[in-house]
Order: sequence, then structure tokens, then C-alpha cells
Amino acid sequence: MTLPEPEEQWYLAYTKPRLEEVAQVNLRQQGFEVYLPLYKKFKKTEQGSTPQFEPMFPRYIFFRAKLGQQSLSTIRSTKGVNNLVRFGFEPARIQDELIVLIREMEACRNEVTIAQASSFKVGQSVRLKHNALANLQGLVQSVGSKRIAVLLEILGRPTVVQVEHHQVEVY
Repeated sequence: MTLPEPEEQWYLAYTKPRLEEVAQVNLRQQGFEVYLPLYKKFKKTEQGSTPQFEPMFPRYIFFRAKLGQQSLSTIRSTKGVNNLVRFGFEPARIQDELIVLIREMEACRNEVTIAQASSFKVGQSVRLKHNALANLQGLVQSVGSKRIAVLLEILGRPTVVQVEHHQVEVY
């Protein structure tokens, strides 16, 4: 097996805290091909769960030279980058196969819906909280992006109530 040419090799940079996107922009401006894997995360807000994208590997960014014989020495002084990841004196090299696998995992994760990512599943026993029906127990009927339908027994009758994700806990 032959090793890829140095300009085709992926490397890893260690960024300053929460400056992965700044490092990404500045590395691209220097002519590097940059890959910042992101994953979809659902944050609970007053409007319900909203998708947000965050770095899969906080403080790390992959890059490789696009131009022949491009020097890696500029990496350390790039805004947003703390240092080049090294093993001893040698820069850490990342295999193409690993980058392909990370891209595939990123694509799968980013297709996930709130129902798939939710800890609530249909048929699960839950208890309501933070509303007029607090402490009532019921079963999850359906999970949506903003609301969960819960089957409750109110005054001896089955009733489906729509509540927000943060108003329910697993029982």
C-alpha cells in the first residue's frame, strides 16, 4: 500500500474553545480543504425542541492541503487554531477511510427526527410535570417535534393531552 502524497493527507488541528467555525473559515481562506463534522442536537426551548448543529468533536477540525507543497507551518498562527495535533514531532495523519466513515455517520445522525432522537417512545409510561395536570401518569401515544400526545385517565375517561417535551418525564 502506498501512502498518499503529503498534499492529499488529512491532518488534525486543535482549536481554541468554541472557535471551530472561526478556524474553519480561516483555514479555508489559506487554501486548505477543511472538514468540521457536525451533529444534530435537539435543544429544549420555550417554543419546543429545536434542532441545532454542534461540532461532533469539540475543539478539533480536520484539514488537508489543496495546493501542492502547501506548508503546515501556518496552521499554528491561524485565528481560531491552538495547535497542530502531533505524535512526537510528526503531525497526526488521518486516513481517508476514517474521514469517509465520519462523513457517513454525520449524514445518518443529521437525518434523525425529534421522534427518533427523543427519549420518549410510544407506549412508554410517563408523568406530567410543570402544568395544571402535574403528577398525573399516562402512556405516550405519539411523539412530535414540538409536542407529545399522552393518554391520561381523567374523571374515569381516557383522554389524550398534547404537552411539550419538557412537561413530561419518564415514570
